[in-house]
Amino acid sequence: MKIRVLGSAAGGGFPQWNCNCPNCAGLRAGTLNARARTQSSLAVTGNATAAVLVNASPDILTQLQATPDLQPNRSMRDTAIAGIVLVDGQVDHTTGLYMLRESPRPWPIWCTDSTHADLTRGNPVLGVLEHFCGVDRRRIELDRDFTVDAVEGVTWRALPVASKPAPYSPNREAPIPGDNLALVITDDARGRSAVYAPGLGAIDEDLWDAMQAASCVLVDGTFWTDDEMIRLGVSRKRARDIGHLPQSGADGMLHWLGRLPAETRKILIHINNTNPILNESSAEFADLSAQGVEVARDGMEIFL
Repeated sequence: MKIRVLGSAAGGGFPQWNCNCPNCAGLRAGTLNARARTQSSLAVTGNATAAVLVNASPDILTQLQATPDLQPNRSMRDTAIAGIVLVDGQVDHTTGLYMLRESPRPWPIWCTDSTHADLTRGNPVLGVLEHFCGVDRRRIELDRDFTVDAVEGVTWRALPVASKPAPYSPNREAPIPGDNLALVITDDARGRSAVYAPGLGAIDEDLWDAMQAASCVLVDGTFWTDDEMIRLGVSRKRARDIGHLPQSGADGMLHWLGRLPAETRKILIHINNTNPILNESSAEFADLSAQGVEVARDGMEIFL
C-alpha cells in the first residue's frame, strides 16, 4: 500500500494568498527556509493502480497535475481515482469536489451521515454535483471496516474524533460522533496500518489504541501553540477552540507522539501557515527532528 501526500497544509495553503505573517512573507521574499504547500489531501493505492482520494482540497487540480500516476491515460477521459473518502465536511476538504465535476460517471463518495447532511444542506456541494457527474454516496459506519471498490488490498475503518465540524454545520457548537473522523488504513497483505487524523482536538482511548498499533501516524499539525493566531493578531481564537490539538504544551501532540513505540513513523500534517515548524531553520523544526517527528510535505510517499 502506498500513501501519497497530495497536500500537507491547512486551509488557505502556504503561503496563504492574503497573509503576511513571518512565514508567508518570508517564503515570498525567498528569505525563509521552507517549502510551499497545498491544502490537505491524500491518495491511497493498494495492489493495483486504482487510488482513493482522501479529501478533495481546493487545490486538487494542481495536486493531480503534480501526480502523473493518477492520470493513467487509458482512454479519452481517464483517472486512477476510483473513489473519494471524506473525513469531514470542511471547506478545505470538500471544495475540490466542484473541480471534479467533469467525471463521466457519478463519484463514489464515502462519508458519514453528519458530513452528508452538511454537504447537502449547509454547503450543498453534493447537490450541485448532481447537475454534473452525479454522486454515488456510500455510508461510513463508525468503528466498522469498509473497502473501496476497485482498490484492492486496503481496508478502512473510521473512528470518530473530538474536533469541530464545519462552521455551516448545525453541530458546530455541539459536535456529534461522525462530524470528524480519523481513518485507520490497513494494508491487508502485510497487516500494517496508518492512522490519518488531520483535524484532532483530543485523543481518546480508541484513537490511542489505533495509534499505538499503527506503523505510521499522520496527525494534526495545524498549530505549534494554543495561542499562535492570537499572538500574531490573525484571530481571537485558540487552536483548541477550533478543534486542533497544538503540538506544544501540556497534553499537546508531542506529548502523545513521544509515548508511541520507537519504531512508529510519526508525521505532522494539515499545517497552518502560521506554524513555525514550516521554517526548516527554526528551533521548533529542530525540536521535532530531535524527537523523530516529521513534517509532511506535498509529494511525500509512505509505503506500508
